Amino acid sequence: MKQLRRLIAVMCLVQMSALAQGTKLEILSTFKLPGVSVRAIEVIEGQTLWFAGSAGRYGRVTGDKIEVDSISLDGRYPAFRSIGFNGSHVFLLSIESPALLYKIDPSKPLGDYELVYREDHPRAFYDSLTFFDEDNGIAMGDPTENCLSILTTSDGGNHWTKLPCSELPETVEGEAAFAASNSNIATFEKNAWIATGGTKARIFRSPDLGHSWQVSETPIVQGGKMTGIFSTDFFDNKNGMIMGGNWEDKKNTEATKAITRDGGVTWNLISANQLPGFISCIQYRPGGAGKQIMAVSSEGIYYTQDEGTSWIKVEDLGFYSLRFIDEYHAWLSTHEEIVKIKVNL
Repeated sequence: MKQLRRLIAVMCLVQMSALAQGTKLEILSTFKLPGVSVRAIEVIEGQTLWFAGSAGRYGRVTGDKIEVDSISLDGRYPAFRSIGFNGSHVFLLSIESPALLYKIDPSKPLGDYELVYREDHPRAFYDSLTFFDEDNGIAMGDPTENCLSILTTSDGGNHWTKLPCSELPETVEGEAAFAASNSNIATFEKNAWIATGGTKARIFRSPDLGHSWQVSETPIVQGGKMTGIFSTDFFDNKNGMIMGGNWEDKKNTEATKAITRDGGVTWNLISANQLPGFISCIQYRPGGAGKQIMAVSSEGIYYTQDEGTSWIKVEDLGFYSLRFIDEYHAWLSTHEEIVKIKVNL
């Protein structure tokens, strides 16, 4: 048994060394966050990273310095899975009731924040948040009635309004979303796309900053509690990708990825029965002309340079979320850790 433990330890060291010294990905910085699961990360102002996680913890990384603080309300520490930046302020959104949305001025010390939205509903569960521009933002969550929970703002995040179900397509029983990496929403110009999963894996799409909506079917695996689309990203108004799978069967590669060329109206499976299987976050690589995409999950890091026709696995180490800084640098987050990497692909 002692020899087996020693062998496992050596294998882990070799794996870490391969990532640190390999030609594809190179670790530049590692920041530990004991007891914190980090699924929400956002790059602002050059290379500064803001993050939000479990136990009310949030903070930023600037250079080689990490700052961490926590938010509590009535003695409870919310779990954050969503973060957004509108060019002037950072916004954090918690998942369960009471759903809490905070506004933060990044020029001020941590600990200075303002509660701008609160929702007390036993079924409240928010999954993702982003901004179109400095004034207009959008957040989404699971249904509390027979439609998705969609919040919008048009005044820079000072006030948020929940859209009534009369203005949204109906969801089906068991259709919701996954707060896996703050990438259930993708935006480009005035367009928004929202990904769902569960009994249905669909794309809800808006051409006008989230005011009106239509919904499209997708061929991504669906029908189970943990099946569907976990992440979406768009290169422009027409070309986008969705990925996900079955969280309970992460090796299954059958119907885990699809692309659109008409703005999300129709979707076609790509690289069926090929790696990767389950994916929790995808991002188009800057400077990649819409062909280069990186995808991450607890199963590893994957990369394509032909719009997903073929993929290579570039690392076995798993992560929840990914955000590019530029063409050659990116941030990754996972349980108790945030990592900055150089991309040599």
